[in-house]
Amino acid sequence: MKKHFVRILAAVLMGCMLSACGSGGKAASAPAESATPSSQASAAEEKAEGAVSEISLFNNKVEIDDALKQYAQTYEQLTGVKVNVTSYGGGGAIDSFGMLKTMSQSGDLPEIFVIAGPTHYEQFKEYICDLSDQEWTQYTEQAYLGENGEVVGFPVAIEGYGLAYNARILKEAGVDPNGIKTFSDIKSAFETIDAIKDELGLNCVVSMAASPELNWVTGEQNFNVYLSGGLARDDDSMINALLSGQVDEQRLRHYADYVELLFQYANSKTMTVATYDAQVSEFALEKAAFVHQGNWIDPTLKESGIDFEMGYVPQAFLPTATNGIFISAPTWYVVNSQSPGAEEAKKFLNSIAMTEEGHDYMVNIASMVPAFTNVKLTPAGRLSADVMRWNNEGEAYSWNQYHLPDGFALNTLAPIFEQFAAGSIDKEGFIAGVTKAINSLK
Repeated sequence: MKKHFVRILAAVLMGCMLSACGSGGKAASAPAESATPSSQASAAEEKAEGAVSEISLFNNKVEIDDALKQYAQTYEQLTGVKVNVTSYGGGGAIDSFGMLKTMSQSGDLPEIFVIAGPTHYEQFKEYICDLSDQEWTQYTEQAYLGENGEVVGFPVAIEGYGLAYNARILKEAGVDPNGIKTFSDIKSAFETIDAIKDELGLNCVVSMAASPELNWVTGEQNFNVYLSGGLARDDDSMINALLSGQVDEQRLRHYADYVELLFQYANSKTMTVATYDAQVSEFALEKAAFVHQGNWIDPTLKESGIDFEMGYVPQAFLPTATNGIFISAPTWYVVNSQSPGAEEAKKFLNSIAMTEEGHDYMVNIASMVPAFTNVKLTPAGRLSADVMRWNNEGEAYSWNQYHLPDGFALNTLAPIFEQFAAGSIDKEGFIAGVTKAINSLK
C-alpha cells in the first residue's frame, strides 16, 4: 500500500501545488441558509429577444475541466445559454495567466476568466466587473475585493490547512481535539501522546516538514500562523507591519515556541530530509497522530484506501484561544466588464452558488469544497468536509503568506526554519534570523 500511496502522491503533488496558490479579499457573510431552490428550468422561456445566448469561460483548473463542461451543458439545457469552457493550465499558473494577458492585448478576453491574487487583479482590473449586487455575495467570506472594497471575484473553491489529526489515536490517548484552543492545550496534547507513542505504534506525534524540498510548508504555510493566526479575516495588521519591516516581538516569540514544539515532537529524519510523499505517508500509515498539511491530500488518501476518521485542530500558538484554521480561495472567477455578455456571465456564476444543480456540480461532480455557506452538501473527503465545517462556522483565518515579497518566503524565511529543524540554530537564533529578515524589508 505504501508503494502505491507514494506513486499517487507524486502525481497529485503538482496539481495540489498549483491549486494552493493565491490570495485575496473577503466579503461579508450572512447566516447559513438552505440552498435556494433551482429556478433555472423556466429561464430559457424568459430570455428576451436579442439577448446574448453564448458566453465563454476561461478555466485554469484543468482537473475540473470535464465537470465544468458537464455543468455548462446542464446550464444550456435549462437556460438556453451556451457556455464555452476552455481549460488551460497543466503546465502551471504562469502559462494560463500569460495566455490571458495575450487575450487581453488582442481584445479577446472571455466573459468569465480567473485571477489568482493581487498581481493578476492589478493586471486585469480595467476589465473586471463589480459584482457587489450579486445574490451569492451574502453567503461567502471568500470573495475577492477590489481596490475600493467592492466584490469583484467569485471564489472557485476553497482549500484549508492546519494540523490534521487521526481521531482514533487521539481517542486512545485520551486527547479531546475540541479542547485544543491554546498553546498550553496543544503542548499538553503532544506530551500526552508522546508518553505512550510506542504503545500507540507511532514514530512521532506530528509529521512535520522542514526540508528544502518542502520550503513552502514552512516559509509560506507555517509562517502564515504568525501573519494571520487568531486574527479577524480583515485584520491585515501583521502582514502590513512586516511589509514595512516591523516585527511584533511578543507575537514572534509565541510563534517561535510553537515552531519549536512542532520540531521537538516530529520525526527528525522525516522533517529535515524527506519528501512530501514521506511526510504525508507517515500520517497516512498511522505512524503520526498529526500532520501539517491541507485538505488537498484527500484524493490521494482516498485512492490509497485510507479512510480513518480525521479532522483539523487549530495551530494554537498563542496563550489565548485560537479557534480556526487557515482557509482561502486559491482562485476567483471574474466577469469581463467590456463584454456584451457580462450580464449572462453573472447569471451563470450566480447559478453555481444559488441552485441545487450548481451545488451538485461543485461538491459531487467537481469534488471541490464550496466557498458558500448556503451549500449543504458535504464533500466526500474527510479533511475537505472538516474544512467546509470550519468555514461554515466562520472559524477561518486568512492566507496572507501570498502577500509576502517575491522570494521572501521560500528563499529567505524557509532556510531559517531548516537551520532550526537541523539544530544548527536554537530558538533564540530562529527569532533573531526571522527578525533580521523582516527588518531588511524597511
